Amino acid sequence: MTMPTSMSMSMPAAAEPSRRTLSAQHLTLRAAERTLLDDFTHTFYPGEIWCVAGPNGAGKTTLLATLAGLARPAAGYVELDGASLAQWRAASLARRRALMPQATHDAFSASVLDVVLLSRFPHLGGARWESDEDRAIARRMLAALGLTAFAARDVLSLSGGERQRVALAAVLCQDAPLLLLDEPLSHLDLHHQIACLGTLAAWVRDGERTLLFTCHDLNLARRFATHALLLDGEGGAHAGPVHDVLTPALASRAFGYPLTLIRDGEYEALVPAYGSAAASAVPASE
Repeated sequence: MTMPTSMSMSMPAAAEPSRRTLSAQHLTLRAAERTLLDDFTHTFYPGEIWCVAGPNGAGKTTLLATLAGLARPAAGYVELDGASLAQWRAASLARRRALMPQATHDAFSASVLDVVLLSRFPHLGGARWESDEDRAIARRMLAALGLTAFAARDVLSLSGGERQRVALAAVLCQDAPLLLLDEPLSHLDLHHQIACLGTLAAWVRDGERTLLFTCHDLNLARRFATHALLLDGEGGAHAGPVHDVLTPALASRAFGYPLTLIRDGEYEALVPAYGSAAASAVPASE
């Protein structure tokens, strides 16, 4: 099946003001005795696509859960549209931000369409059942991820990559202007990784939305993200435009292995250094 690399269909429009922001204020995250992030302050704006990168255990998942309001920081706080997350009612917050976790566990049999429709729950209000409009939105999201033919399939019959794309369709169906995705490219082959990132990039552009996603492929991040947040696992973080943050020097230091940037015309790629370059390429800590 051929998947589109960008979206031409109309995504559901958000009804709230266009300059919504997510802001971390003096955020400190800890795991047991380790400090994952120390006194971090930054504001994320509409139209931005952020890749959150860093070595295993650096706190990427913890950070997304904290930004979503599902985990408490050791210090500091998170604001959404100028109000602390603690002030938001659960239903309003669910219409404002959506979180896709690393793993999805299906407890029972259901059609793919019904699984995606579950994400419309925050918009149902007092209604007991989804409307025709909700179903139309769900089908558009399936189409966006190349899953139209899967609508009637049992979710338990899907492969890991197919289930991952269903999870992406569901989180888009929630129609929240802030999207937090934890490892959205896991289980996907390269073709589907590129197609899904193209779809997500178009989703951001179409509605002045904000996207944060964790990713281990720095080159896909450099291609699709506008900004990067690089965690070093020791409390430090670098935030800024993606090509200013995902550099050989900063990435080598964060991942503890030397990387070098190669160029082929207009294309660039970060690759592991080797030979004599590998022995001396990791810059000393400043």
